[in-house]
Amino acid sequence: MTNRPLTYKDAGVNIDTFNSARDCIRAMARSTYTRGVISDIGAFGGMFDCTFFKDVAEPVLVSSTDGVGTKLKIAMMMNRHNTVGRDLVNHCVNDILVQGAKPLFFLDYIATGKLDREILLSVVEGVANGCREAGCALIGGETAEMPGFYGDGDYDVAGCIVGVVGRGRIIDGKSIRHGDVLIGLPSAGLHTNGYSLARKVFFDIAGLRPDSRVDGLDTTVGDALLAEHINYEPVLREALAKNLVAGLSHITGGGITENLDRILPEGCRAEIDLGSWPVPPLCRLIAEMGNVETKEMLRATNMGIGMIAVVHPSNADAFTATLKTPSFTLGKIIPGDPAVCYRG
Repeated sequence: MTNRPLTYKDAGVNIDTFNSARDCIRAMARSTYTRGVISDIGAFGGMFDCTFFKDVAEPVLVSSTDGVGTKLKIAMMMNRHNTVGRDLVNHCVNDILVQGAKPLFFLDYIATGKLDREILLSVVEGVANGCREAGCALIGGETAEMPGFYGDGDYDVAGCIVGVVGRGRIIDGKSIRHGDVLIGLPSAGLHTNGYSLARKVFFDIAGLRPDSRVDGLDTTVGDALLAEHINYEPVLREALAKNLVAGLSHITGGGITENLDRILPEGCRAEIDLGSWPVPPLCRLIAEMGNVETKEMLRATNMGIGMIAVVHPSNADAFTATLKTPSFTLGKIIPGDPAVCYRG
């Protein structure tokens, strides 16, 4: 029993902390607004005007939601929080890109045990930067302070994206056929998956710290692990506009093994030639220090490949000419059940 009235702050939730950051968050969100936004941050729901869909024949909305996972632990260890928001946005952009969709708007969710104003603003800064670069409006979100559920200093982020594609421009893998070429685009590190394994290897087994340097890495371990997730939309924009792609697979959780098979039609198997692309030093170190077999690495990490395009052989040269970025011919489509197999 207390001698004074109990407040929400006494229970661990400080509404005033969020209120003090609201104007900054509103300004960051407004910097991402596109012509479709008709509401402002602070409304119960974000509103987006779809009348400009007249530019898209038979428009179809495409949505996805995801998080950043335990990569957040690296951000917390390094006290660097302005990159994970961009990771979140770029991951979601890529998830709808594989179906040919262009992003329209984004909503984020940030939950923490004890709200830290500067960390909150840093995370939202990253989200806003990612949205602005993707031409995607940040039209809303939620911040939850949950003492007793998350530890002080811990937080989680998630996001939801909505995009649009013309029905006739949907990429669904149905046109994939035997002999099609698999072309991989390099990742920038682990992107947003494999971090539980990486933390186990580097910090628990090897006893390293985020500021440790090891042979093979040009940066510290922490910097290598915080390398930002690539947004592949600008890279693939021209190829998609020219209808040069039969299928796209975003290599996220499950690696090549459990993502590429998601787009394969019946009777088509993806055959990957191991050694056809350079495995980045970060992945090699995880495998060596942790004694992780190649089969497991291919399921737990992207192994240096962030996106795989399936392209008809007649379009392969034209496709690679549009990229203006490194790419690797990884293998081809062969007869078989929808699955991924490896040679070498």
